Amino acid sequence: MTPWSEASVADLSAVKGICLDIDETLSTRGKLTAEAYAALWQLKAAGYFVVPITGRPAGWCDLIARFWPVDAVVGENGAFSFFMKAGKRERITSPNAPASPKARIEELGRAVLKEFPHARWASDQAYREYDLAIDFCEDVPAWPRADVDRLVALCEREGAHAKVSSIHVNAWFGDYDKFSGFTHLLAGSGAELGLPAAEQWLFIGDSPNDEPLFQRFEHSVGVANLKAFADRLKHPPRYLTQMESGAGFCEMAAKMVDVARQRE
Repeated sequence: MTPWSEASVADLSAVKGICLDIDETLSTRGKLTAEAYAALWQLKAAGYFVVPITGRPAGWCDLIARFWPVDAVVGENGAFSFFMKAGKRERITSPNAPASPKARIEELGRAVLKEFPHARWASDQAYREYDLAIDFCEDVPAWPRADVDRLVALCEREGAHAKVSSIHVNAWFGDYDKFSGFTHLLAGSGAELGLPAAEQWLFIGDSPNDEPLFQRFEHSVGVANLKAFADRLKHPPRYLTQMESGAGFCEMAAKMVDVARQRE
């Protein structure tokens, strides 16, 4: 991974949109700092389109679409996208998301608890529509890495997709991921929202569930805390910031704002 400080301004000049993970990419130890939130506004003021792509639930994504300086938000690891249109919150859903996932999610939950009786669902599980989020360090004592790997393997044996974020294991049924959710947004509502083509976006993230985006975005960035997961990644990002979490996001944003100024 090349240091972000070495990224070419000429190469980045083609970027018109910024996609970002939220937890420990934009946030820092569970908090959205004033500096990171200001960086979102600075990117918008510089003329970039901004789209978070997150594992967080529908309930959170409704708020993000309404109140944050973003053009859309892709939620639950690609299951749907929310955006505002003429003052109304709209949504599109992945064609590969199951119509009624509740029964299968409950069955998966029973299988998880049978092998891991101490498992606890994420505190935002009540606001989810398509996945089961098992907390391994957000509101519970941190699990050993070996147990996280066993949990992923169990979910996959049960027929689910399972991805590790910085805080949860997210498991879902349906053939979609963060990247396909983003491309479905571009294909479904990108034109009416004025969103640029996929090759004109930069993505920044921090964990293995961002790997589909690291793999497919030419302009991909990891914040420094991604190094803790480096040995899990077959497809690391092109660049790595010097700073971790929200400070790393600010580091990325500062350079992209400078790129926009030089482009004028």
